[in-house]
Amino acid sequence: MPGSRKSPRGERRDTMDPNRPNHRGQAPIRLLLVDDEKGFVEVLSKRLAKRNIHTTQAFSGSEGIRLLRRSDFDVAVLDLKLEDMDGIEILKIFKKMDPHMPVIMLTGHGSEKASIEGIRYGAFDYLTKPHELAELVAKIKEAIRFREKTDDTDETASC
Repeated sequence: MPGSRKSPRGERRDTMDPNRPNHRGQAPIRLLLVDDEKGFVEVLSKRLAKRNIHTTQAFSGSEGIRLLRRSDFDVAVLDLKLEDMDGIEILKIFKKMDPHMPVIMLTGHGSEKASIEGIRYGAFDYLTKPHELAELVAKIKEAIRFREKTDDTDETASC
């Protein structure tokens, strides 16, 4: 059975359980990945799962918005160019729905100007496609640390 493993007692366990801690006891990072390149999203999701990053996939902007309404995510990775909606518009909606969720923009060659515009509207950062997996993982972890620091600051201010 794909995505499952036998435990020492012989029972099957789902290896993709988003709430199951990894071998170090850390809960997986919950990532919303919005990109209309299905093959890219599926391969990237599998590679991220091996790094304790549970990916929820959205193949359109409207699907990404629906998923964010239903679930909480630690971070989002959003393609700038989607068939159904402009990435900047989706970014603005994401920031209204969850102002503290870091959003990393993905952009093709020649769209750095649009990515910089994304930063103006609240994107955490951007990466150009193609990018190295290690670079994306590092950026995701940096965004998580930033969010945790921001959340801690907000809690201190409200006390």
